[in-house]
Amino acid sequence: MSSTLEHDPRVIAERTGVAGVLRAYGRQLRQGDVGQLPVLVGLVVIWTIFEIAADGRFITPFNLVNLTLQMAAGGTISVGLVLVLLLGEIDLSAGVVSGLCAAIMGVLSVSVGLPGPVAAGLALLVGAAVGTFQGAWVTRFGIPSFVVTLAGLIGWQGAMLHVLGRTGTLNLRDPFIISLTGTFFTGAGSYLCLAVFVAYVAIGPIVTYRRRAAAGLAVPPLAFVAVRAVAVGAFATAAVVALDADRGVSSGLLFLISAVIIVDFVLRRVRLGRMIFAIGGNAEAARRAGIPVQRVRIVVFMLASTFAALGGILSASRGFMVNQSAGGGPVLLNAIAAAVIGGVSLFGGRGSVWGALLGTIVIQSISNGMDLLSLSSSIKFMITGGVLLTTVTIDAVLRRSRTVAR
Repeated sequence: MSSTLEHDPRVIAERTGVAGVLRAYGRQLRQGDVGQLPVLVGLVVIWTIFEIAADGRFITPFNLVNLTLQMAAGGTISVGLVLVLLLGEIDLSAGVVSGLCAAIMGVLSVSVGLPGPVAAGLALLVGAAVGTFQGAWVTRFGIPSFVVTLAGLIGWQGAMLHVLGRTGTLNLRDPFIISLTGTFFTGAGSYLCLAVFVAYVAIGPIVTYRRRAAAGLAVPPLAFVAVRAVAVGAFATAAVVALDADRGVSSGLLFLISAVIIVDFVLRRVRLGRMIFAIGGNAEAARRAGIPVQRVRIVVFMLASTFAALGGILSASRGFMVNQSAGGGPVLLNAIAAAVIGGVSLFGGRGSVWGALLGTIVIQSISNGMDLLSLSSSIKFMITGGVLLTTVTIDAVLRRSRTVAR
């Protein structure tokens, strides 16, 4: 019995404590499994550079609140794209769909006179319908999602221009719509939000650890799980303290974090999430295992477009308006870049929605920092493109090294 325990890797990891954590993490690095380490290192470097270049104006409560406001819309769109990318698919229409749904909400609120909650709810339903249509088209006719959503990018943009009509711009005045990103929580309210978040990131991994250990599956050292939870909780606490020193935690940020938690819960604890990873890893094997591949694809495209619609609504709320450029420009590319930079593989089957959140912080930090330095958009696009290319290259190289290691 004692001999068996001595050779149980789970027990060995527990006995070695912190040293075991470091050894296990080092082994992961040698095997090419670096997780979010490059993103975290890159984020520290980016913040340090901008803090120095902007003469201490970057890491301030005022600018950090602005950064969270800038993250809300694009980050929410990126959360939906994570689901599509995990399938090994792509959705090029997400940006335009966000603009179309924002336009529908604006017309229903301003021109038709519907209450804000009704207008926003109908816009979300339109987003879900668009995603269902595109997903069904991909699965029914076997057309690559790249082609179907590229057609959607063109077609839905035309629909948005038609919805907006000749005026092209709608100024939003509904209090509910404006409050979607314009509400701030300070004091007890902000710390209550923090407590809920920390409880999720701390309790969830421990529950997963116990379930896997009870089932006899491989688990990381418990100390590793605890250290990671403490680190995330400490960072979140520092962030809330900084935000609370200015306007507080914005409702837009809460929408983004809520979207991340919901998708993370689905991917980790719901059968749909396990099927998404299985299909992204090997669609044919998933089909042979009895997974309804086509149905899952339709659901994923539906969810992605729904999150895109929510992102468009949040963007319109923050800008107090909807115009013909809604959802255009770098919106789509930044959302995809955020997911990829955060470690979501373009080949499918690997990634985390938390990584997409980190990627969103990276993308928006670059944009925010260059705005503080009054750099031109051309420089911003070139730097963002360079960061994306570097990240994709790292992903491809690590994927190759893992294949060779096997």
